[in-house]
Amino acid sequence: MASDHAAAARRRRGTGPAPSLTGPAADVHPVLRRATAPPAALDLLAQARAGLDEATVLETPNERYATAHLAALRTAAAVLAARGRPEPTARRRARIRSAWEVLPEIAPELTEWSALFASGASRRARAEAGIQGAASTRDADDLIRDVAMFLRLVERMLVLQPVLPQPRQEGDREIPDAG
Repeated sequence: MASDHAAAARRRRGTGPAPSLTGPAADVHPVLRRATAPPAALDLLAQARAGLDEATVLETPNERYATAHLAALRTAAAVLAARGRPEPTARRRARIRSAWEVLPEIAPELTEWSALFASGASRRARAEAGIQGAASTRDADDLIRDVAMFLRLVERMLVLQPVLPQPRQEGDREIPDAG
């Protein structure tokens, strides 16, 4: 047992020079983060989780549906915050696209989820507008279940299995990531 502690202590001790404030960047030890996703993505996931929790306790189906759909949108935004890159040209940046349209380009594995939630966007708009019967109890319950599964999948994908962003392609040449 004592040898285990000694071996662990030897592994913790650095073999190279101590980091210095004026030395090269290579001698600075990286700070480990608890999560692999950027803080903005983690914040969006937390907001999505809170929205989903709120949707489960709301009374009217319209409110439940709209709130659950918003949670799905925040979950998609977390993926875009973690993996997305700005469009390379001003012309492409000028075009406004929904998160459900961009998500399959950034995370192809979420294409079916994107189609599912995109199909419910008009219903969410009607529900938010207060149109009577825009969403039934069954619609709201089904959406809450789907959003819960989508949120768990994205949390697992972003927090436990990070994917490094791929360089953008412009023509035949790669554009290196500046960040």
